[in-house]
Amino acid sequence: MEKIVIGVDVGISTTKIVGLKGGDILSPTRIKATDPVSSLYGAFGKFLHDNKVTLADVEKIMITGVGSSYINEQIYDCKTEKVEEYIADAMGAGYKSDLKDMIVISMGTGTTYVMKHGDKIQHLGGLGIGGGALQGMARVMLKTDDFSEISSLAEKGDLSKIDLLIGDISPTALPNLPMDATASLFAKAQTNTAPEDLALGIIHLVLQSIGSGAIFASLNTHIKDFVMIGHMSLFPQCKMVFPQLEQLYGVHFHIPELSLYRTAIGAALFGQNNK
Repeated sequence: MEKIVIGVDVGISTTKIVGLKGGDILSPTRIKATDPVSSLYGAFGKFLHDNKVTLADVEKIMITGVGSSYINEQIYDCKTEKVEEYIADAMGAGYKSDLKDMIVISMGTGTTYVMKHGDKIQHLGGLGIGGGALQGMARVMLKTDDFSEISSLAEKGDLSKIDLLIGDISPTALPNLPMDATASLFAKAQTNTAPEDLALGIIHLVLQSIGSGAIFASLNTHIKDFVMIGHMSLFPQCKMVFPQLEQLYGVHFHIPELSLYRTAIGAALFGQNNK
């Protein structure tokens, strides 16, 4: 019977875990805890229970993510190995994809850019802008750092009350800049701006910065396809922000199925391909 390779993406407080059996993914699991060790062991136990898997079914466990540095032992005596997070990002983003070349945008607490050119993987760098910045700004301005609450508020927001657009400063479109292009993020925000507008403005600021960073990272390459993974790829506002950047720059942003778990998938793939 074919055994399972388990991939674990260990965050500081959240762990994502998937199982790979052959080319198929078993039901993924996510667990939050106060520390990465508790998070990992909690996720692992839940994964075994939910998928009716025993330790005897596990070939090896591949761990990655910033929290993996806290794990220096074999997990439940199973063979346990580590993989660089940027490699897991790239391999996970490319899972069952028709794209040969891409830039992977891993949107976590911060943002990482990884170029995948065929089988070659290169870490391009990153931004200190991501879910952490979004939560910090929301904590100060909205008195909440809950992603679902921020996103729900934003769905009722009006971006024209937050961002300065080209149409606000020019009676006609500028070269390569339509009237609805952003001239300055957050430039129209006031002390009495509604929470719904602030929520949308915060999300737009973070997502547009991340998307623009990816485009700048690709300028010396031929790559026009960007694959977004991580928690922020689940924000419904992605469907508003990234199509605008696509039209402006002639690029394509993709959000794959199970985008939240792609780093864990990549870790499992690496373990499966390097037996």
